[in-house]
Amino acid sequence: MSDKVYMVSNPPTPNKVVEFNPDICNGCNLCVEVCPTDVMMSNPEKKKPPIVLYAEECWYCGGCVEECPRPGAIKMVFPTSQNISVNWKRKDTGEYFRLGMKNPPPPNTRPPSG
Repeated sequence: MSDKVYMVSNPPTPNKVVEFNPDICNGCNLCVEVCPTDVMMSNPEKKKPPIVLYAEECWYCGGCVEECPRPGAIKMVFPTSQNISVNWKRKDTGEYFRLGMKNPPPPNTRPPSG
C-alpha cells in the first residue's frame, strides 16, 4: 500500500480560468497566496507554474494577475458569458476597467441623457 496522496484537477469541469506562460512564470506562488478562493496550489516541482485544481471556484477577480510580479506570466481566461460584464471602457476617457480591480474609478456622476 502506498503512503502517497495525489491531488488532480477536477475532471468534470475542464474549464480553464487562468493560463500560465511557463517561459515567464518562475513559480513564486504569489498568485496562490493572494487567491481568495484557493483555486490553485503550489507546484511540487520548483520554478514551475502553480496547478489549478478548483477552476469552478474562481471568482474571476483577477487578483492573481494583478499581484504577479512578472508581467505576462499569468492571464485570466474569461468565459464568454462574463466578457461583457467583467470589463468595461469609459467612453469619455478611453480607460479600461474590470470587476475587482484595485483602486476602482470614481462613480459616474453624469446624469443619463435622454
